[in-house]
Amino acid sequence: MAQFLQVHPDNPQQRLLKQAVALLTRGGVVAAPTDSSYALVCHLDDKAAVEQMRRMRQVDDKHHLTLMCRDLSELANYARVDNRQYRLLKAATPGAYTFILEATKEVPRRVSHPQRKTIGLRVPQNRCLLDLLELHSAPLLATTLIAAGETDPMNDAQEIRDRFEHDLAAVIDAGACPLEPTTVVDLTTMDNGGGPTLIRQGRGPLSILGMG
Repeated sequence: MAQFLQVHPDNPQQRLLKQAVALLTRGGVVAAPTDSSYALVCHLDDKAAVEQMRRMRQVDDKHHLTLMCRDLSELANYARVDNRQYRLLKAATPGAYTFILEATKEVPRRVSHPQRKTIGLRVPQNRCLLDLLELHSAPLLATTLIAAGETDPMNDAQEIRDRFEHDLAAVIDAGACPLEPTTVVDLTTMDNGGGPTLIRQGRGPLSILGMG
């Protein structure tokens, strides 16, 4: 049965977020609010939790999972970033963007794309999620919470609890968040002088990236 942790959206209670961190450390999958709908999050190095997230989403290992990072310096530990890519990242983070980049050796091979060796990365702007990352002291692996067979992400904590209470360790309720996924941009196409490639238009405006 999933724990239901109700926190203030702008000043989340640290004791409740510490409970969520403890559950993540023990291998749980947690539903957490972001600046672009709810996401499923788990510990990066927990194989069983990663497989649980994929089962819940009904996606295979070719579906890009995302590393939620506290800031750009942390992101750079997990992705290979050149100067051109870094300028785009700096312009758009924190925010509702997911960037596809080449993973470093800090990323377990089982969570990166099996052929491309890439991973999604983002720095969120949601206060609750940033505090959770800070208390966890490391990135969290994540995927947008879209129920199997549906196309829209979920944004209501009670509905998430009712639907997934036996699959989740906890639901963090900080009130409704946006009902729109991130904008996904592939930055690996910038190698050899190319430009970024739009994979999915979402909440993040393209104008910040000089696209569209």
